[in-house]
Amino acid sequence: MRFTLAYPITQHGYDPRLIGPTGMAQVVRAAESAGFSAVAFTEHPAPSAKWLAAGGHESLDPLTALAFCAAAGSRIRLMTYLLVLPYRNPLLAAKQIATVDRLSGGRLTLIVGSGYLRSEFAALGVDFDRRGALFDEAIDVLRTVWSGAEYRHEGADFTALGVASRPTPVQLPHPPLWFGGNSRKARQRAATTGSGWAPMLVDPMVTTTARTAALTSPAELAVAVDELRELATRPLDVQVEWAAASDLSAGPEKARDAVGQLADAGANWVVVSPPAGDLNATIDAVQEYGELVIR
Repeated sequence: MRFTLAYPITQHGYDPRLIGPTGMAQVVRAAESAGFSAVAFTEHPAPSAKWLAAGGHESLDPLTALAFCAAAGSRIRLMTYLLVLPYRNPLLAAKQIATVDRLSGGRLTLIVGSGYLRSEFAALGVDFDRRGALFDEAIDVLRTVWSGAEYRHEGADFTALGVASRPTPVQLPHPPLWFGGNSRKARQRAATTGSGWAPMLVDPMVTTTARTAALTSPAELAVAVDELRELATRPLDVQVEWAAASDLSAGPEKARDAVGQLADAGANWVVVSPPAGDLNATIDAVQEYGELVIR
């Protein structure tokens, strides 16, 4: 099993030092030392104040934050968890992603999704009802332009007249491409186009808000993973977020048992969210998790 540290600014009341350069570098180095395989950032570039007040969370730009983390650590992988592709022109996204992969020496893993906040799409000037088509278009563009070959496209939103996106990423044909979300569609995309799937085990109310299917237990996850294996023609990574696997408050045995249940269900990556109220406590929790669970 491999472990991803979800950078903890998605929690309310986080220590402001976590979004400063010194604090972030300390957390990344602690995670690397503790045995975490990746550090991850999600995104919400223009959430509504209403959503934030109702329990939504703050975020940094994930690719910018990961570029900083690339310099702070030397081995830990850098993960978008997740990047909402319809928010961006896909050629701009391709350049940003290739830049982070280059500057990190090929340590970037992309988990991508189509998004769910209607108000955020409106704020960014993107048609919410076209997000699925925009997402699929972006995947096609990324995979094509990262080859370095000349690219031509005439679509509803942009025209590329012989574009060449160079330099290409270090990881060829492209950085690992995983698909986020609990839906069968996400599994189909992962099986046909990607190299990984990233669902979450949460309360059904959360999945309703996120406009994805409910997965609430390792048993349900196991059924979905079996379906994924049937759809795929090659081995795929499966990364799962489940609060029970992060929580050390009931003792390390409980967390280790939760990780074991996820492994039995077919996962080979687990997302861990440390506490965020105090920078020093965050670092201590990262180190403790490494000592009691990872090792």
